[in-house]
Amino acid sequence: MPQKVIAIDGPSASGKGTVAQRVADALGWRYLDSGALYRITALYARNRQIAWDNEAAVAALVQALPVEFVEGSVLLDGEDVSAAIRSEEIGMGASRVAALPAVRTALLQRQRAFLTEQGLVADGRDMGSVVFPDAVLKVFLTASPQVRAERRAKQIGVPLAGAGFERILADIEARDEADRNRAVAPLQKLPEAHLLDTSTLTIEESVKKVLDWYREK
Repeated sequence: MPQKVIAIDGPSASGKGTVAQRVADALGWRYLDSGALYRITALYARNRQIAWDNEAAVAALVQALPVEFVEGSVLLDGEDVSAAIRSEEIGMGASRVAALPAVRTALLQRQRAFLTEQGLVADGRDMGSVVFPDAVLKVFLTASPQVRAERRAKQIGVPLAGAGFERILADIEARDEADRNRAVAPLQKLPEAHLLDTSTLTIEESVKKVLDWYREK
């Protein structure tokens, strides 16, 4: 039976989190930002001076990850880390720890536990392929690297030209490459997933498209 889940996967800075949150709000469903869990894991490991490629140690951290999602904020050990986990450094760290099979296994059940009778909109990189393979709707949401870099730069207040912007663009392209080529749960568009390129769409247009696809089911 299909699960009451809308799975929205896609690359970094594609806007999937904003779209997923608004779709969840429109339907009255729960929202899961799976990427935040990997970012929190990377931040927690760094804070405890554990290397991101130390698979056993990072997986052990996940077992008792002191994380809470409270009214739009992300709390780690009681501290609001909503801004800290969005840095480019932690984004790359998230990509590194997400490539570790033991870490993905440790986080799998924690992600699946977000699903209740209320329904769930989940965004990430393997929501449709691994975490919720029976989701009622799967969406692959993307945008060009240039557009995604511009969005990220605006988000953190970096000019859309110059060395700072070029670093953001290079980081996004590097993370795309890492996510597509990792051995475990690589970023991919599933055959059954709807492709949504948001390069020229507003947030409202993107949200409407996902809701239309769901209501056509």
